[in-house]
Amino acid sequence: MGKPTGFMEYNRVDGPVIGEEKRIDNFCEFHGMLSLEERKKQAARCMNCGVPFCQAGAMIAGMASGCPLHNLVPELNDLVFQGCLDKAYRRLSITHSFPEFTSRVCPALCEAACTAGLHGESVTTKENEKSVIEYAYENGLVKEEIPQIRTGKKVAVVGSGPAGLAAAQLLNRRGHLVTVYERNDRIGGLLRYGIPNMKLEKSVIDRRIKLMEEAGITFITGVNVCGSKKKGSDAPGLIADKVKSISADELKKEYDAVILCCGASNPRDIKAPGREAEGIYYAVDFLGRVTKELLDTDFKMLDELKKLKDGKAESVSGSMIGKVYGKDVIVIGGGDTGNDCVGTSIRLGCKSVTQLEMMPKAPDSRLASNPWPEWPRIGKTDYGQEEAIYKFGHDPRIYQTTVKEFVYDDDKHLKEVVIQSLEPKRDEKTGRMMMVPVEGTEKTLPAQLVLIAAGFLGSESYVTEGFGVEVDGRTNVKTEAGHYATSDEKVYTAGDMHRGQSLVVWAISEGRNAAREVDEALMGFTNL
Repeated sequence: MGKPTGFMEYNRVDGPVIGEEKRIDNFCEFHGMLSLEERKKQAARCMNCGVPFCQAGAMIAGMASGCPLHNLVPELNDLVFQGCLDKAYRRLSITHSFPEFTSRVCPALCEAACTAGLHGESVTTKENEKSVIEYAYENGLVKEEIPQIRTGKKVAVVGSGPAGLAAAQLLNRRGHLVTVYERNDRIGGLLRYGIPNMKLEKSVIDRRIKLMEEAGITFITGVNVCGSKKKGSDAPGLIADKVKSISADELKKEYDAVILCCGASNPRDIKAPGREAEGIYYAVDFLGRVTKELLDTDFKMLDELKKLKDGKAESVSGSMIGKVYGKDVIVIGGGDTGNDCVGTSIRLGCKSVTQLEMMPKAPDSRLASNPWPEWPRIGKTDYGQEEAIYKFGHDPRIYQTTVKEFVYDDDKHLKEVVIQSLEPKRDEKTGRMMMVPVEGTEKTLPAQLVLIAAGFLGSESYVTEGFGVEVDGRTNVKTEAGHYATSDEKVYTAGDMHRGQSLVVWAISEGRNAAREVDEALMGFTNL
């Protein structure tokens, strides 16, 4: 422990953030980093606890407490405090596949379980990790391991999100020949097309993929495993201009093992009258198409968007980006994806944005029933809501509310939504608390664009049925508890497809664990 009194001497200081006025004009990342000297002070606040909950990754009261990857957080913070960033990177890379992703998009489970946060403010572990991994890239320390000997075993990974990438990374290091199949036109899964550029710039993904390719991993895009050759016929989230298809039988014949990492890609719908109106999209489809349009035009689409003020933007006509400008936007869903839709809509020049949340507003501080080190069930105002407050003068969220009806004009274009308040009531039969409509609370809001960010229902059936694997009651691929082998002896699964909609850090953990299980099955033992 480098500084026993550090947590008493230094207050928590977060990295600089670009203000709302400047950042809403672009899709660039807006979180900066402290200088090394300031970062060392923040790392000095780590208490090196006797029982470091930050790295436990244990489930407490149904929620994760600490890092699921079991990063050795006190050791890492101590090395940062000492200024030994080379050693800090080596320490971090033992347990973590992609710190550059989680240090940008993870909600920091480690910090929520930090002992310093019990009576004060937690250590800036997430930002410490970002400083370490960015230092490592800048100084050429990040290198994918190229195996000296190949085993001759071939593994197919279906899906290139964080779970698929993590599994591919470890299996390639072991010496297996790994091919990653992705149905979209670019690698990254939800990292690419589910998380907006201002949270995770896509160059961050590209630099890692380049290293993985150089180490021997093969990436194949535009292939919809078990899907139809017709674009979008059975994959509503498909983002590719040309799509090929390959069957489960073909993969199982060619490869010694197949790992399904296709995500919980089946979006939850809002079944209300008028749902057939034009102008209603699933949030992830919306975010993905916006990102594709930006990438395809090298972000020049934003310059064209600015011409809309003069009515001279033919290039955005018919695009997803062009559908937002000047529109009243309703976002259904109060989670991270809903917040991303708010921030994206503001950047694309919406006229107004409203975010509907079914549940009551969370408390501002922990309740007695939610003690540390449980995950804190408290309210937060995220970047999108901050930007809406700046732009429109008020918080965009309306709590305990749902859509009762979508209203459209004679051409079936959406023009309004009828919303209705909800109240919690306990179901007499099941005992579960339900949110039920309150009669007489209906209100009508203008809306020409609705984005449904109501979560996901599980895996897509065309994949699970194509492979013939068993699923559970939530349509997640079924395995024995703590394992990743499916009902088909050649097929494994990891990530959201296995555990349901979750976090990037959990997906990475699942991918690494699945790789170990596959390796042991192929080789009789594993050294991963």
